[in-house]
Amino acid sequence: MSKKELINYKENLTKIIERIDFSEINFLSEKITKIWNKKRKLFICGNGGSAGNAIHIANDMIYGIGNGKTPGLDVEALSANSSVITCLANDTGYENIFSKQIEAKGKKGDLLICLSGSGNSNNIIQAIKKAKILKIDTFGILGYSGGKAKKLLDNYIHTKIDDMQISEDMQLIIMHMCSRNIMSNLNK
Repeated sequence: MSKKELINYKENLTKIIERIDFSEINFLSEKITKIWNKKRKLFICGNGGSAGNAIHIANDMIYGIGNGKTPGLDVEALSANSSVITCLANDTGYENIFSKQIEAKGKKGDLLICLSGSGNSNNIIQAIKKAKILKIDTFGILGYSGGKAKKLLDNYIHTKIDDMQISEDMQLIIMHMCSRNIMSNLNK
């Protein structure tokens, strides 16, 4: 990678971070805190790097969010179990790998967070649709144009950048900001 490309990446990432609306971070933090207090479940889904981010975020929400002192959130990264994913993909189609899990595990009042660069992955769209049927609140962290998901989600944070790596970076940055926000409110 050339120095010019590295500088471009750094500048684009910095610009998108500077555009973060803290009211959106507070709103998502409040949603997460609300389901935590009500002993509801958080589901997180994404594909590729976003699938890895879902697992990372679940880890933070299980242990880190309670600062090791308070029991963490009941959270599941729907991308974490390769046996379930490959079974569902093989038997029902890849588009159902998240929606079938939500159908089996989700309950009214839970929260689904979708991580998507494009907002157009069919398995993300199907997960949102299934969650809505079950009266599960939906939230997205989206890049590019926000895609079809932007129109279906109850709420979202849209990082308007046509760069998959920066979109995925922003998923973690936003969720780390939410975690810090929630932890600081616990310590008040």
